[in-house]
Amino acid sequence: MNSKKMQSNLMLLLTAFIWGVAFVAQSVGMDYVGPFTFNSVRNFIGAFVLLLFIPLLDKVNRQSAATVNASNSDAASATDIASTSSSSVSDKKTLIIGGIVCGILLAIASSFQQVGIVYTTVGKAGFITAMYIVIVPILGLFVGKKVRLIAWISVGLSVIGLYLLCMTESLSLGKGDILVLICAFCFSFHIMVVDYFSPKVDGVRMSCIQFFTCGIICGIPAMLTESPNLHAILTAWQPLLYAGVLSCAIGYTLQIVAQKNTDPVIASLLMSLESAFSLLAGWIILHQYLSPKELFGCLLMFAAIMLSQIPEKKSVAA
Repeated sequence: MNSKKMQSNLMLLLTAFIWGVAFVAQSVGMDYVGPFTFNSVRNFIGAFVLLLFIPLLDKVNRQSAATVNASNSDAASATDIASTSSSSVSDKKTLIIGGIVCGILLAIASSFQQVGIVYTTVGKAGFITAMYIVIVPILGLFVGKKVRLIAWISVGLSVIGLYLLCMTESLSLGKGDILVLICAFCFSFHIMVVDYFSPKVDGVRMSCIQFFTCGIICGIPAMLTESPNLHAILTAWQPLLYAGVLSCAIGYTLQIVAQKNTDPVIASLLMSLESAFSLLAGWIILHQYLSPKELFGCLLMFAAIMLSQIPEKKSVAA
């Protein structure tokens, strides 16, 4: 494995840890503010933090470009400059579209998740959210992609695991579990869009645009239904800062940047570890315990996630 891939994989592992612990911050934040207020503020925090880092990253990139150019003695022609200018305009348009689309999907997914966390435990929310790993290959059916047998086996295992984890004695899913399950479907679309746009644009800038978009969208229902006030927001400063700075600014940006240089299968596998981290964080920090039946459900779901990431064997030409 080359150093770039190793670095990207470590970034994704760190992302999974940050996101797993973020479920605790999201749960604690609900003691002070409403879910839409929490999401709006955390995304604006993430966006402003990235705005501070963009000039520094630009400086580093310019220095790297200058070093490369110094080793090349040929001057750029007028045609090359015109081509670069045209490409820059096109890239800017793609960047804005990508950031807005990602922001819309992030707003929908995170809103379902945040409201769902009010009615379920951190560990359950983490494992149900991680279902996007199993859902993404199935969604590929709608764009003409073939679904392997192993993916269907993973779906079957995850459904059984979901039943054991979430089904109540009255044979119904809890309200919070249903909302987080919808969130998992929404995050599946978000991941597919990130995969499409991240190789084409600057990852940090796209992440910044998506946070501003998400913050604005979540701010509308927050103002209409929750009447947010500054005192409540300041009281929730700890979970908001963790969710805003670490989960948003650092976590989602690490995801976008790292996905450029690693295998999508490995990326999905590493990010899915957030479910295990969320279970541990809920147990250690919030003392939320699961029954043996629920833990077995988690085990089945985790097995389904791992199984779905087994790469397809390549046929060897005779």
